[in-house]
Amino acid sequence: MDIKKLQTLVVDALEDVKGQDITVFDTVHLTSLFDRIAVVSGTSNRQTKALAASVRDKVKAAGGDVIGIEGEDTGEWVLVDLGDMIVHIMQPAIRQYYRLEEIWGDKPVKLGAAKRKGTVEAAEAAEVKPKSKHLASTQEAPEVKPVNERKPAAKKAAAAKDKEKAPAAAKKAPAKKAASKAVGKVVKVAATKTEEAAVKALKALPPKRAAAVKAPKAPADAVPVKKVIKRVAKKDAE
Repeated sequence: MDIKKLQTLVVDALEDVKGQDITVFDTVHLTSLFDRIAVVSGTSNRQTKALAASVRDKVKAAGGDVIGIEGEDTGEWVLVDLGDMIVHIMQPAIRQYYRLEEIWGDKPVKLGAAKRKGTVEAAEAAEVKPKSKHLASTQEAPEVKPVNERKPAAKKAAAAKDKEKAPAAAKKAPAKKAASKAVGKVVKVAATKTEEAAVKALKALPPKRAAAVKAPKAPADAVPVKKVIKRVAKKDAE
């Protein structure tokens, strides 16, 4: 089996049972016995045994070879020998004491969920989720384009002409009204009965009296002329 495929199967099996602090190191340059070494932590004896069983079952199901398993009796440190890869399943205290990372950890192998096609995380990352129609906090608001309110050149010119014509029309309107008033028809008004009676009475008067009536009266504001009457004293007859 290809070493990369084997490494992926082991990591998937450890993740299925919630293994903690999974690390894989390349040991080709250090020894010829195996190409990879994996170290993982289990919180209890039961979990370490379950992790070892998960690795064994998954590798066998894929057609790989499982050479042997050691340490299942105590469960503090369980070793699974897969030939090209060794898996160390340890409880946190044992792992901190032996520090296998300092011995084999020259070249750590990066484990990305997107690169491991068999993991659940990779399947979730590859799945394309439909976008919601509602605007979420993670979505960007659509760009609002400014509305161009500028009028075309022809419309601007027409509007300018309308503005020029408006004041001239306003000025011409009063002149037209005045002309219409001045050019009206002359209407003759008939004399009233009172005026006709006054004319008849004036004709019936004597000429002197009629002249006195027709004479213009002095205006009300005119200053009256003072008449000076001189009295002549008569001498006593002697």
